[in-house]
Amino acid sequence: MRGRSSARTLLAVTSRFRIPHTLVLLFLIMIAALVATWLLPQGSFQTAPDETGRMMVVPGSYAVHDERVRLSPAALFTAVPRALADSQAIIFFLLIVGGAIAVLRATGLIDALLGWLLRTIGSKPGVLILLGTAAFAAGSGTLGVSTEYIPFAAVLVGLCVAMRLDAMTAMGIMIGGYAVGYGVAWTNPYTVLVAQEIAELPPTSGIGYRLALFAPFVLISAHHVWRYARRVAADPGKSLMVGVDTPAPEATAQTPFERRHALIALIVLAAVAAMVYGISQHGWYLTELGALWLVVALAAGLVGRLGVDETAKRFASGAAELAVVALLVGFARSIALLLEDGQVLHTLVHAASMPLSRLGPELSAVGMLVMQTFINFFIPSGSGQAFATMPIMTPLADVAGIERQVAVLAFQFGDGFANLILPTNIVLMAILGMAGVPYDRWFRFAWPLMVKLMLASALALVIAVWIGYA
Repeated sequence: MRGRSSARTLLAVTSRFRIPHTLVLLFLIMIAALVATWLLPQGSFQTAPDETGRMMVVPGSYAVHDERVRLSPAALFTAVPRALADSQAIIFFLLIVGGAIAVLRATGLIDALLGWLLRTIGSKPGVLILLGTAAFAAGSGTLGVSTEYIPFAAVLVGLCVAMRLDAMTAMGIMIGGYAVGYGVAWTNPYTVLVAQEIAELPPTSGIGYRLALFAPFVLISAHHVWRYARRVAADPGKSLMVGVDTPAPEATAQTPFERRHALIALIVLAAVAAMVYGISQHGWYLTELGALWLVVALAAGLVGRLGVDETAKRFASGAAELAVVALLVGFARSIALLLEDGQVLHTLVHAASMPLSRLGPELSAVGMLVMQTFINFFIPSGSGQAFATMPIMTPLADVAGIERQVAVLAFQFGDGFANLILPTNIVLMAILGMAGVPYDRWFRFAWPLMVKLMLASALALVIAVWIGYA
């Protein structure tokens, strides 16, 4: 009787416990960051311009500041509007994308497209999971695509829901592929090429080993999603999305695909082609991409016979739905802003790098992976992390007797796979917000996948040391 009573008590306590809202979680992390600025030594590395004029960290130049900067508790609140201003490009992009998706829904294109996909692969969820993961990974691994995936989150959720899966499966495909792509990137211009330039390595060098790693890592991610999807298909009550409403439509295979839908689909495909061309050839980013999706919304509304007024109403309502997502982006950026203002960001980088100089080659490589993962929490930008850590990792690799290419690979792994779970990753928070997936539910799904990928990464790094990967 005592055992049953204890079990009932534990169940009651568990049922009363609720993970707080994502905004609350981010605010708690902001408080921890503020306290860190009070307790940790405040210091910085010296920086110097490289041949191209970019400011680089000077290895071994870290020094503690004589005078402390003390942030008041008011900084918790002033940091948020400042962070929103710093993140305005991605926030406005999200609002425009939200409006464009709402217009596309109103034209019936998404329902018709999902119906066609259901007739094509409706009975083959494994095909969707494998090919989808590989496609998202390839886009991230070559062009560094990340924010560009945001417009397609709702469509993928709708497809998975229509296939009797759930929104979590869709996020596993998209975010899992995006993280793997960054982790084993072939030619990502924002991470691997920047890190190789800092490490004084030829651009795209070592691509053969990364290409060999691509398929195994894609399979690890796809298998994780597939196992979850099978459980949900067998018992919908095991879905992590139980009790959560998703904004995606539930299309049926009988949804008609009319001529106007074909024209709108061509408009979207042309926009995607223009997006890829603009990114790769002209360096387009959020301003140009936002303008492109604004054109898509207007053209789709007119071709879809919504009229100017109805198009505007749909666009406005779609943008309004993403107000919370915009706040999530601002709160996530606030964390790094507090650490920068409190002058402890370089302290964290310095502290994480110190133990690596005392380890052997294999452990040094794995230690670099751990360090890069840790630092990614505070510097979620891939290129920003490269500029902050690679000037330190490069001489450490020389001292530890490992190739600089291994240090670059450790940076890639740490930067890429941490994207799965870090709430400071504004792309992750934006995609989850677009799909209506709460962060706490996603974390429960994603952390085992991250563990699998990190273990595989450690093994890949040890092998890289053994083979003299250069």
